[in-house]
Amino acid sequence: MFDRLMLCLAWVAAILFVLAGCMLTYEVIARYFFVRPTIWAAELSQLCLIWGALLGMPWALAARRHISVDAVTRLFSEPVQRSIEIAAMACILAFSVMVTFKGWEIFYESYERGRTSGTMLDLPAWVAELPVALGFALLAVQSVIEIVGLLRGKEIPKGAHE
Repeated sequence: MFDRLMLCLAWVAAILFVLAGCMLTYEVIARYFFVRPTIWAAELSQLCLIWGALLGMPWALAARRHISVDAVTRLFSEPVQRSIEIAAMACILAFSVMVTFKGWEIFYESYERGRTSGTMLDLPAWVAELPVALGFALLAVQSVIEIVGLLRGKEIPKGAHE
């Protein structure tokens, strides 16, 4: 079930990236060809990129699409590689939990105080802060799933280079 959710969020992230590209293209055309810049394209495209990147992180971890350097670790035996992979997932888990809690504090404070972006659109600041807590919470869950899988003997995933 979680895998399906992560796949759906990965598709949402991809769509958000496409939307950001379309908005920025529109902004360039409006600004340089028609001398009519928008007040919304830059800020909304930034929000799309923020939400897209942070919602796509758990899927990228499961699919091993994050950057990893394994030139040395591939020289070790399978049990050592497994231990290194578990340690790496534990580090991701610890970092994700810390960012989730701090991100939630920042989001909640902005929400309570009614902070805004201070731009021409003056959007609520929490709209750009919520995906930090949400994305890293999902990444923490995915890292736990990866650790459990590795402890149960799941094959050590290879990166995208394989």
